[in-house]
Amino acid sequence: MPELKFEADQNRAPDEQPGANPHNRWHPDVPAAASVEPGDTFRLEMIDWTGGQIGNNDNANEIRDVELEQVHYLSGPVDVKGAEPGDLLKVELLDLGPLQEMEWGFTGIFSQQNGGGFLTDHFPDAAKTIWDVDGTKVSSRHVPDVNYEGKIHPGLIGTAPSHELLEEWNEREQELIDKHTNDPESIPNHPTGRDQPPVANPPTKDGALMGEMEDDEAEEAAEVAARTVPGRENGGNCDIKDLSLGSTIYFPVYVEGAKLSMGDMHASQGDGEISFCGGIEMAGFADLRVDVIKDGMEKYGVDHPIFQPGHRGPNFSDWVTFEGYSVREDGKQTYMNAHVAYRRAALEAIEYLKKFGYTGEQAYMMLSTIPIEGRISGIVDVPNAVATIALPNEVFEFDITPESLGEYEDRGQAPLTDDPLQ
Repeated sequence: MPELKFEADQNRAPDEQPGANPHNRWHPDVPAAASVEPGDTFRLEMIDWTGGQIGNNDNANEIRDVELEQVHYLSGPVDVKGAEPGDLLKVELLDLGPLQEMEWGFTGIFSQQNGGGFLTDHFPDAAKTIWDVDGTKVSSRHVPDVNYEGKIHPGLIGTAPSHELLEEWNEREQELIDKHTNDPESIPNHPTGRDQPPVANPPTKDGALMGEMEDDEAEEAAEVAARTVPGRENGGNCDIKDLSLGSTIYFPVYVEGAKLSMGDMHASQGDGEISFCGGIEMAGFADLRVDVIKDGMEKYGVDHPIFQPGHRGPNFSDWVTFEGYSVREDGKQTYMNAHVAYRRAALEAIEYLKKFGYTGEQAYMMLSTIPIEGRISGIVDVPNAVATIALPNEVFEFDITPESLGEYEDRGQAPLTDDPLQ
């Protein structure tokens, strides 16, 4: 086994880990928790992204009540000796898996009042599914007759920003928040007109854990440290399902040592992670090998991550594909809006799965966890962008092609919150 550089225990609180504390903010001054040489192979262990807020039970209120200020918990940073601003950090994902104490995962539909999701106006209430993780295979007591090989990957991996880049992030995201606050129509809303999740998450000290920073320094840094919610120039929360075993990633280096961190492990996920807590979330480990490409940012004109996905399966071959286009559910035409098109494709797939006895909530979370293939299939023919979602037939224990539509059996329901929105 490669040398363990960051130890994690899913049964302990995030700030009571056996070694260094994880961190849940991006800031250049978070101290390195480990150090490696270029060419080294090493292991990082990670608690789940919520820090243990979700249990292996049927209680969906845990999803409703998640404290989102805490997330995501990242293992690291790892200092790569010799890495300097302007270099590229090459990271190879050699092996990935669940921690022994968490050979299960969870998926959630977040409440519209706490995070929401891609289809929050259609599914405003919290729901939950628990998945058993058996090697590379996953199945759920809450979604019957589905069993498949997952697409294991880290949802979040990246290098630390410089002070200058951090300031740029905060300025541009605050500008978006201000624009939306002063002119709600400036940001396209969903057609129902119900309250939507925030357009961005500004820095907050609430729930911040700044790794091994001292108290006063940590509190000061947390006032400006970036939330880990979106992907940015440093990588971050990209949730790319194909960054699985054998993948290679090239990250820009913005600080001395690069300060690589990762977390948010998924046993599987579909393109888009549409229910927000949409992968099969778990605690896990990653075996990595790193190297440094000197002056790589200038040499190759790169100021963002470049990915070479691995070639590990699952290798599905039988698909049912759904098409969406840039017309909202209320019939309003939008111009080349790929977001609307993907929504429509997702909604078509959910309605289709309901014909086989699943509820909307079950179907929504299936699209978030099954390795669906999401595509922008058309982006030139005005006024409609076209998006597609391809659902593999092989993951089901029955045929889901249109010729099989007809009588269906009741496939139960995933756990729902006992306090739905009115």
